[in-house]
Amino acid sequence: MGVYQKTIGPITAVPIRRLGPLFLFWLAALALLLIPGLDLPIRDWDEGIVARVAYERGDALLQWLSGQAPFSNIWLPTYWDAPYLNKPPGLHLPASLPLLPWMSASEVPPAWAVRLVPALVASAVVPLAGLITRQLNHKQQGAAMAAAAIALTLLPLMRHGRLAMLDGALVSASGLLWWQLLLCRQSRGSKLLGCGLLSGLACSALLLLKAPLVIPVLGIGLLLLLLERQLGAQQWLVLFLGLCLGLLPGLGWHLFHWMQRGSDALLLWGGDGASRVLLSAGEGSDLGWRIPFLEVLEGGWPWLALWPFAVVLAWKQRHLSAGRWPLGLQLGMAAAVLPLRTQLPWYSHILWLPFALLCAPPLAQLVASGKPKAVSWLWLLLGLALLPVALLKPEFRTVLLPASGALLVGGWGLRPASSIKVQAAGAMVGLWWLGLLLLFSGPLWHWELNEHRPVAAAAELARTADPELPIALWGQSERPSLSWQSQKRLQQLSKLGLSNEPLQLLSPPGAPIPEVAGQQCRQQGSSEDGWLLWLCAPIP
Repeated sequence: MGVYQKTIGPITAVPIRRLGPLFLFWLAALALLLIPGLDLPIRDWDEGIVARVAYERGDALLQWLSGQAPFSNIWLPTYWDAPYLNKPPGLHLPASLPLLPWMSASEVPPAWAVRLVPALVASAVVPLAGLITRQLNHKQQGAAMAAAAIALTLLPLMRHGRLAMLDGALVSASGLLWWQLLLCRQSRGSKLLGCGLLSGLACSALLLLKAPLVIPVLGIGLLLLLLERQLGAQQWLVLFLGLCLGLLPGLGWHLFHWMQRGSDALLLWGGDGASRVLLSAGEGSDLGWRIPFLEVLEGGWPWLALWPFAVVLAWKQRHLSAGRWPLGLQLGMAAAVLPLRTQLPWYSHILWLPFALLCAPPLAQLVASGKPKAVSWLWLLLGLALLPVALLKPEFRTVLLPASGALLVGGWGLRPASSIKVQAAGAMVGLWWLGLLLLFSGPLWHWELNEHRPVAAAAELARTADPELPIALWGQSERPSLSWQSQKRLQQLSKLGLSNEPLQLLSPPGAPIPEVAGQQCRQQGSSEDGWLLWLCAPIP
């Protein structure tokens, strides 16, 4: 029976023996995402919010297991016991499972436990990149491994995948959907129904992560499949039957959510969903469409050098699946991201999988023939330029030296005259991977933490506050990471709406002495880094 000796439906309808290299790439991705530096503190804003929502889903699960709450409560996300109307619980609920041992012991779960499930799900993008490319480039030797290698070594893809955020899971779900749609081309009967079912389940995953994103991701996939003209009317009906069956969990949850919370449930699609990012420019969005453009320019190295050649190659092959799909996915996702008025760096995360698919064939071509020559020479020059920087900047040396070595080895070894192109490509990927591993092993990878004061000491101080009295922040805007570590909802005083009654205030270093109308404040405690706890009581 050859290499197709063992398959289990559409999800494993690939040669078993050819899964080996992609499995190794997946293990390398797991090492990057899970091993080093995952215990750095939770950051503001998204990580702190995801951590708290996951914690409360775990609490709902424990209450149901002990018979104290109905099963339906598990599926209704909350944030500090108020309805959470920003995202569905598709990631929060599984992310709560590693937190349960600490919750049972009434302890704050460690940061690595919060990030564990998001990182595991995000790792799937690496083998998925290879599987998608394998469907597109049957005659292109090494293209699948090239796609997996690019996905593995893209700093934004790996770095953001290890955060307690939704974006890594979104890319993995999108990759699963596109892969299954590609498999539909050669499938018939029950296999086609299975591909449709898995495509629908991937759509359900998107609906349970960030619902509006399912529209462009599914839409561009179906459009590209339609352009293939390989499915007849009967096959399309079978595909849509499987797709509808797979969509039931996602659509079912949204219907249940609407039945429980009424019109507020529509905020997931409207006020806090698509309309917010489409119609209003949020904080940090001053540069507009330039933000995703800059993110790609900054984070696409070393493979960004291949991108112009990749676009030209895909355009030449636009009449073939090998060119049409990568180019269509890149353009489709860019069309979904660039018009957004609210632009945050992680909104461009969906661009990286199409980027890897687009750059994989020219990388395989470079390994086979050394062309285009300009790429290897550019890498060589960049490696030479990076080397003195690595020697002059000791704080970055452990990261820059492997990166410089990767560029030098790749640049020299992938010249047309080189006889060690395959070995050079492997060494380049390995050295760049090592640089990422060293980066993730230290504090530099989570650079947002360096932009704000640490909250560990402040959280410890907040835990000493009187639990019978309300507590608020003074001289400091809300920080979800501080609330997470202290396990107290800490907001500005103006948001609490308190009357003239005793209260406690937490102020950062350098903040003025609290002045609350009709109250006198005196210091109750302090942290080693200057945070102060105040007790304010009505003036007699």
